[in-house]
Amino acid sequence: MVDYHATNNQHQQSAPGGGQPYMEQPDEWDRDLLLDPAWERQQRKTFTAWCNSHLRKSGTQINNIEEDFRDGLKLMLLLEVISGERLPKPDKGKMRFHKIANVNKALDYICSKGVKLVSIGAEEIVDGNCKMTLGMIWTIILRFAIQDISVEETSAKEGLLLWCQRKTAPYRNVNVQNFHISWKDGLALCALIHRHRPDLIDYSKLRKDDPVGNLNTAFEVAEKYLDIPKMLDAEDIVNTPKPDEKAIMTYVSCFYHAFAGAEQAETAANRICKVLAVNQENEKLMEEYEKLASELLEWIRRTIPWLENRVAEQTMRAMQQKLEDFRDYRRVHKPPRVQEKCQLEINFNTLQTKLRLSNRPAFMPSEGKMVSDIANAWKGLEQVEKGYEEWLLTEIRRLERLDHLAEKFKQKCSLHESWTNGKESLLSQKDYESCSLMEIRALMRKHEAFESDLAAHQDRVEQIAAIAQELNELDYHDASTVNARCQGICDQWDSLGTLTQKRRDSLERVEKLWETIDQLYLEFAKRAAPFNNWMDGAMEDLQDMFIVHTVEETQSLISAHEQFKATLPEADSERQAILGIHNEVQKIAQSYGVSLSIINPYSTISAEEIRAKWDKVKQLVPQRDQALQEEAARQHSNERLRRQFASQANVIGPWIQNKMQEIGHSSVEMSGPLEDQMNQLKQYEHVIVAYKPNIDKLEGDHQMIQESLIFDNKHTNYTMEHIRVGWELLLTTIARTMNEIETQILTRDAKGISQEQMNEFRSSFNHFDRKKKSGMETDDFRACLISMGYDLGEVEFARIMTLVDPNGTGVVSFQSFIDFMTRETADTDTADQVVASFRILAADKPYILVDELRRELPPEQAEYCIMRMPAYTGPGQQPGALDYTCFSTALYGESDL
Repeated sequence: MVDYHATNNQHQQSAPGGGQPYMEQPDEWDRDLLLDPAWERQQRKTFTAWCNSHLRKSGTQINNIEEDFRDGLKLMLLLEVISGERLPKPDKGKMRFHKIANVNKALDYICSKGVKLVSIGAEEIVDGNCKMTLGMIWTIILRFAIQDISVEETSAKEGLLLWCQRKTAPYRNVNVQNFHISWKDGLALCALIHRHRPDLIDYSKLRKDDPVGNLNTAFEVAEKYLDIPKMLDAEDIVNTPKPDEKAIMTYVSCFYHAFAGAEQAETAANRICKVLAVNQENEKLMEEYEKLASELLEWIRRTIPWLENRVAEQTMRAMQQKLEDFRDYRRVHKPPRVQEKCQLEINFNTLQTKLRLSNRPAFMPSEGKMVSDIANAWKGLEQVEKGYEEWLLTEIRRLERLDHLAEKFKQKCSLHESWTNGKESLLSQKDYESCSLMEIRALMRKHEAFESDLAAHQDRVEQIAAIAQELNELDYHDASTVNARCQGICDQWDSLGTLTQKRRDSLERVEKLWETIDQLYLEFAKRAAPFNNWMDGAMEDLQDMFIVHTVEETQSLISAHEQFKATLPEADSERQAILGIHNEVQKIAQSYGVSLSIINPYSTISAEEIRAKWDKVKQLVPQRDQALQEEAARQHSNERLRRQFASQANVIGPWIQNKMQEIGHSSVEMSGPLEDQMNQLKQYEHVIVAYKPNIDKLEGDHQMIQESLIFDNKHTNYTMEHIRVGWELLLTTIARTMNEIETQILTRDAKGISQEQMNEFRSSFNHFDRKKKSGMETDDFRACLISMGYDLGEVEFARIMTLVDPNGTGVVSFQSFIDFMTRETADTDTADQVVASFRILAADKPYILVDELRRELPPEQAEYCIMRMPAYTGPGQQPGALDYTCFSTALYGESDL
């Protein structure tokens, strides 16, 4: 087998001046003047068809290739058609020298195109030399049909062969290695057609053992649908051991030119697919951001009214349930939302970075869904949340105080009502009218004792009124019952005062009638009444409820109780003295045989009552001791809880602060590859996540403190709120710092920045970030640019500042600094490139049709364009025409589409 490539290489090595292989083709005709008859037949038919495919554009054709070119007229016409240029005017005579002149003009034009004709002269063509005529036509075919073929740095024959190999590589039973026997079975030609127009041939039904059928199928389809005339005979190719290479090359080159436009369209379609894929991904991220932002804002909108509800419950149990619901909100419902908020900010930054790297306009969320809007809503939520917790604790303290006061009010009212029971009827009696002098005097003394007792109870009534007033001021839920009972006591007290005064007046009026008074009974009554009142007060104090919050307050109550116990011996002496008076009366009565009533006429207090109350006082004293000791134990337990919480909080608080400082320093001082920096931050994140059980344990201790109604802690300055806020800030800071590193990695990879350049940028930024606040001020940024060799004028520097600080904050962040340093070298798609790609698909029309989009693009992206492309309204408008120019500029934010 002849190696076409080796032959060409030999021609190139021997050709003077290094001419192209096609320029040496006439040498073969000189060296081999005898063609194989089969080859000559194939060339005659192929070259004739090829010439006619061009001549028909001028309304003519040839029938005999060696005869029809003899006068040179159709030869010159052929050259004008295939070159698009005008040749010199032909001679119109029919003499031989006229024909030779015309042929020479054609040959001179061929030579002017860099073709070296060897052994081909005008005389041979005029004389009808078939071999020379075929050689000349082959030279024309090489120059005008094959020379300009270029595929991956190869051209002419090698380029055409490589193009065929690339296009037929995926097809079974096809292995194109040359332009003769590789084409005998017809499968290579069918594969070329199917690769570009799969709708024309069903390749799966072709058989390798039917070469004639395959070839005829390819010839018929090419002639009918591709406008490629039939230049070969299937039987000649099959029956020839080695088909003519030049004939095959001529025919195959027609396929290359027919499909060249499709190649360009495929490249344009790929570019559009790439652009649309990026845009679709960005739109998906935008939709996810909008959805997540809407859900988070809706949750905040629903939560704030619940936290703003300050309608207090009427019972302690209901308020404690509110507090438990609030704790569930802090522990269960809020933490996932904190994560969503942080993730939302990360997604927003990532999306903006991708848009910036793909040369798209920045993403502007819907109104009210900006990151700043979400941050403001979150800030409002936390403010309301803080106020709600303070209100809950205040209301619990208020209800605790109300319960205590209500119980105390009931106890004092019961004691007072018990004391006043029957007093009105007693004061209303007129028993003195039938009494003896002694009895009258006894009634008088009894009334004086009653007045003493009444005066002693004045304080209790005032206390009852004061408690009722305080319950009203604290908005006690059952204030109406309290007011009614208090009003009844006050009315009764006024009535008692009036009745007491009336009885005194009556007794004083008749007192002058009575002279003898039993001194002993009188003395008993006078001393027994205050002592009895003292015992009533002692019993009341010993049974009085108390509420304390500290060990010191409990100790104060214990000290007061000890002081009370110290007065018991003196009270016992008074008791014995009073009982001694009673015993003296009994002794006198026995001594003088006087019959005495068992009831003291001057007092309702009996010796038995004094003994019973004294026994009650002695019984209540140890009970009070026990209650105070139990309260002291409870307060000591509360103190242990305070110390336990403080010991942890005083460790966790500084730990969080130190981690914040370490992360802050690391973000400024980190160097080396960004991946190493990310790994270091992930180690920080792992340490922080591993520390979470300490926070949970502190939350448990805080819950125990709240359940014990402990509201202050002098052992630490850290509250659970401080720890929560610090912990959430720490989580947010580490997440944001990691997101900044991820953004830098994206920027580095997208912009082609080396790690050394990134480190140099970081070093320069850190050097001029004099305040170490992760941002250079304007003067520091100017100094940084000057140090890097920028020659800055005021106008140029102002332009640069609008790029790195569009909001005019006066601070340049590291990300803005990196974007500025890499912006000039960015290699991204532009709107003009996309418009040019669409123009190729539309065959240079200013609009594109739906069918063209569906034919050139994948289904998904074709439908994407159809849904978003506006209708074309310019010149040459057709039904269904779409405006790809507006659509392309809209992708890059250059229109209002």
